Amino acid sequence: MFTLAGIRQTTPEISGDGLLIRSPQQSDYQAWSDLREASRAFLTPFEPRWSDAELSQRNFAARVRRNRKDALYGCEYSLLIFQQSGGRSTLTGGVTLSHIRRRSFQNVTLGYWMGAQYAGNGIMKRAVALILPFVFDTLSLHRIEAACLPDNMASRRVLLSNGFREIGIAEKYLQINGEWRDHTLFALTRERYDGQAR
Repeated sequence: MFTLAGIRQTTPEISGDGLLIRSPQQSDYQAWSDLREASRAFLTPFEPRWSDAELSQRNFAARVRRNRKDALYGCEYSLLIFQQSGGRSTLTGGVTLSHIRRRSFQNVTLGYWMGAQYAGNGIMKRAVALILPFVFDTLSLHRIEAACLPDNMASRRVLLSNGFREIGIAEKYLQINGEWRDHTLFALTRERYDGQAR
């Protein structure tokens, strides 16, 4: 018999450049719920539909448990982004590393969201930069991919500024706000990442 704890060490905690990126905890519920609710109109054009029930404390608790289990298995990391200043940590958004595939692929999909009042301040650009060493050095993956709506210039800038390259268009890739939408695909390989570090 095996336990989850024997499969992977604890979930990551990444800090630097004024940010802390870590797994959600039950005590984060109110800050998360408040930020998601305050950012609803801002995020709606870019995300799948969220029901009111998904913002409940019960669903958040289930999400935290699922996130911990996924991280222990090493198949997905759903993390929150906190801005640190003057000894305080303020929740600003989230980042997810999902669909981790091993064997000959060694690939992961990057997703992220930012609270409305924190958008446009370079936080996500810094957060993605902090995530990349975890992807390539800690998880030893070979490639990270991401997708955004073709007209999402802010997301495009985040990816391009971190070395991602545009690789094509995926037709009707994700259901966004109830509608199947084309997405622009981006990717960053280990070789290009290592080359940028020199």
